[in-house]
Amino acid sequence: MTVSAADVPAVDAAQPHDDYRSALLASFLGWTLDAFDFFVLVFVLPSVAEEFHTDVPAVALTITVTLAFRPVGALLFGLMADRYGRRLPLMIDLVFYSVIEVLSGLAPTYWSFLVLRALFGIGMGGEWGVGASLAMEKVPPRWRGVLSGVLQEGYAVGYLLAACCYFFVYPRWGWRPMFFIGGLPALLALFVRARVKESAVWERTRHRSWGALGRGIVAEWRLFVYLTVLMTMMTCVSHGTQDMYPTFLKLERGFAPTHVAIIAVIYNVGALLGGIVFGSVSDRIGRRRALVAALLLACLVIPLWAYAPTTALLVVGAFVMQFMVQGAWGVVPAHITELSPDGVRGFLPGFAYQCGVLLGSSIAWIEAVFAARTTYANTMALTALIVFVLGAIVSALGRERTGARFGA
Repeated sequence: MTVSAADVPAVDAAQPHDDYRSALLASFLGWTLDAFDFFVLVFVLPSVAEEFHTDVPAVALTITVTLAFRPVGALLFGLMADRYGRRLPLMIDLVFYSVIEVLSGLAPTYWSFLVLRALFGIGMGGEWGVGASLAMEKVPPRWRGVLSGVLQEGYAVGYLLAACCYFFVYPRWGWRPMFFIGGLPALLALFVRARVKESAVWERTRHRSWGALGRGIVAEWRLFVYLTVLMTMMTCVSHGTQDMYPTFLKLERGFAPTHVAIIAVIYNVGALLGGIVFGSVSDRIGRRRALVAALLLACLVIPLWAYAPTTALLVVGAFVMQFMVQGAWGVVPAHITELSPDGVRGFLPGFAYQCGVLLGSSIAWIEAVFAARTTYANTMALTALIVFVLGAIVSALGRERTGARFGA
């Protein structure tokens, strides 16, 4: 459907502070707790493998399964978000993935654990697209880049919280209670219900039938293909440098669990700062330039990140690497929501993102398999170089709509 300039809601230019802050906070916390629930497993791969009498690559496969099922969640919750609004699907999703996370901590066998991680992937896939569209439609356009960085770095904060949980909980009670803590996101649904208003852009531009929504989605197939390719590369960029790094620190560099947790906290501080810095930079130089700059600078950090001869240099390398990796990711929420038309913004960016996750979901498993034949350092360094260069090329070939007015 088309909307005249007179129909553009005034709040698109300047949302009331309480309104967009509540939406941003809810979306940030949703993504933070989603990431926490995902990364808890990253820290305990060897322990889970030992309890289920299997090997690390087999448990790493559950990460792949989680990532592979995320498009299902993006499809279901994204369609709901464009048809029925952003708030209700977000609340349902928060409760769903919280329950599945708690059940993961109760899994009696490897196969039941695998199934639960697939279901968790559905919940994880639904949160990002709905939350990002709700937040980005409300924040002032002139701040969209920096607030995009803040929103996306909920992912880094979730990783950081998982590291803290690993530090305090795992040495005393083992891996299962870490998953029980993952039930907390269900409480966030109450905040969304009480404080977050529906998106005014969605109310003005929503499709009035499923048929109209379907036609709107099909009309954007070229954009969908491009966003899927872009998000495939970005998935490989993040998960190729994060998922197996704690295992590398533990098995190859010989760090104790508490030291692994401390290093993870440090490099996730770098990730948090990088997302905000590059998100802010993208408001000035454009989304594509900021993305390309972060990825190419990350290439220079690979030797320090993977081969540093001392602990101090390794920590510096890990900090700077995640500063650049999440710096690139900090641009993503603003970039792909700006590229997506109003009527399909709840569905298209989130579904393309999660389809990219599906295509890149095997990266941790591939690294685990090749590391068994060579070393984690060699495997991760080569993987990082390839995906950084390809990611920069794909980013540069796209278009952008920096500062686009939603609803116009």
